Amino acid sequence: MKSYLKYFMGFACFISLIIAGCSSNDDNASNYENELEALSLLKADIEGLANESVCNDTTECKFIALGSKPCGGPWSYLVYTTSIDVAQLEAAVRDYNKKEAAFNIKWNINSECEFALQPTNVSCENNTCILIY
Repeated sequence: MKSYLKYFMGFACFISLIIAGCSSNDDNASNYENELEALSLLKADIEGLANESVCNDTTECKFIALGSKPCGGPWSYLVYTTSIDVAQLEAAVRDYNKKEAAFNIKWNINSECEFALQPTNVSCENNTCILIY
């Protein structure tokens, strides 16, 4: 009788470990999705702020590197004008870039290693800043 109890307890422990391992993977998937969603929302806020800007002259137009590719460098460049709170935008972009870099490391994210082409200039056309490559 003792040997059956021993095997039963061993089997119960084995099943418990499998269940715990599965729930851990579900937690990881949930954490990944939550972090990705938070990054997406932060990026949308940044782009929304930049899109509120208008220009009257090219000198008001600026651009900033947005995102953090796993291989290095930004994903893109975001154009904005000095008509918005530039300090707020720059702080939000710095925060986003740091969070995306940490996310990439934490979740072992890979991407193609092509660098985003940096604009050579900006122009104000119809009250909208345009990136020039």
